[in-house]
Amino acid sequence: MSAAARERLAFAADLPLADATALYRRVSGHLAWAKVGLSLFVEHGPAAVEAFLQLGAKVFLDLKLHDIPNTVELAAAKAGALGVSLLTVHAQGGPAMVAAACRGAREGAAKRGYPAPQVLAVTVLTSLSEGDLSALGVPATPAEQAQRLAALAVSAGADGVVCSAAEVARLRASLGPGVFICTPGIRPAGAAHQDQARVGTPGHAVRDGANLLVVGRPIYEAPDPVGAAAGLAAEVAAAAAG
Repeated sequence: MSAAARERLAFAADLPLADATALYRRVSGHLAWAKVGLSLFVEHGPAAVEAFLQLGAKVFLDLKLHDIPNTVELAAAKAGALGVSLLTVHAQGGPAMVAAACRGAREGAAKRGYPAPQVLAVTVLTSLSEGDLSALGVPATPAEQAQRLAALAVSAGADGVVCSAAEVARLRASLGPGVFICTPGIRPAGAAHQDQARVGTPGHAVRDGANLLVVGRPIYEAPDPVGAAAGLAAEVAAAAAG
């Protein structure tokens, strides 16, 4: 399997920790990243991060920090000190909060001698539709809102953004090649969308310019998780090759 394809796939470890690490061992030949989200981190804290680091995974700590700048800076510093490679914040927290997260992540990592994690700003959650945004008082489509928030976050110092596959092409064109784009809500063609409103296939997201694809349920709910991971990696490799 292409090493380059492996670097572009993250396993969303939304399972009990023992199950998640056992499954990551099985699929790690096809995915270099493990995403530790709220469920694992609330239950296990830093031990969840350490468990995947011990397996050789690059850890994506997906906490979607969203609070006043001082609080977020303190939390980001603690995250940076864990040795994670990616950390998420909500772009809706505003430019001062995003800047504080970047500052905290750098300082926390430096104190422990780690490379600074890249800070990614979440634009519009993949579970939200245009109707949901309207109910929240946002007079924009998800694509328009994602572009607005992405520009705000990058101008405040974020290394990249998180958006659905539907927005990748638009954001890549507006942000340029140097901004890291992470895409959750990845589903193989024909797979159920479940609670995701805006999804896309691996090939679609890669061709449009995504750097990292996050996949959870299509792997851990598959009858053959290793085969599912291999299929995703093969699709990424084919799309990257043109």
